[in-house]
Amino acid sequence: MRAVVQRVKEANVKVDGKVVGSIEQGVLVLLGVADGDTDADADALAEKIVDLRIFEDSEGKMNLSLEQVAGGLLAVSQFTILGDCRKGRRPSFAKAAQPAEAERLYERFVDMARGRDVEVATGQFRAMMDVSLINWGPVTLLLDSRKQF
Repeated sequence: MRAVVQRVKEANVKVDGKVVGSIEQGVLVLLGVADGDTDADADALAEKIVDLRIFEDSEGKMNLSLEQVAGGLLAVSQFTILGDCRKGRRPSFAKAAQPAEAERLYERFVDMARGRDVEVATGQFRAMMDVSLINWGPVTLLLDSRKQF
């Protein structure tokens, strides 16, 4: 499971011009589920992201977690982050999980995050979405459960 995590001042996702999920300060998580990912991948990645100390403390150091700043998490399914661009000019998405399993694990990730003391919003699985954000810092991290983040 791969995630692009962006610290944001605000973020939202629209489907057909209508906002389906939005947060203020927090993290936008673009989440890709790979073939072979398990419940353990979803659980570990959700815990890791909620516990990341990427928010500044009173001394200006990145030392606070999402929970500690009462931030939100906007989770957006995005299989394209699993694209393999090593051969040719067209990305291969052969390593992405099948849609039914990807949706199940995406929902498990969302449920795990909701089980923590953070606001969670989502996009719409398998929909064409418009994602807007104000990346704060900017701070962008790439996490991969197969590489232990």
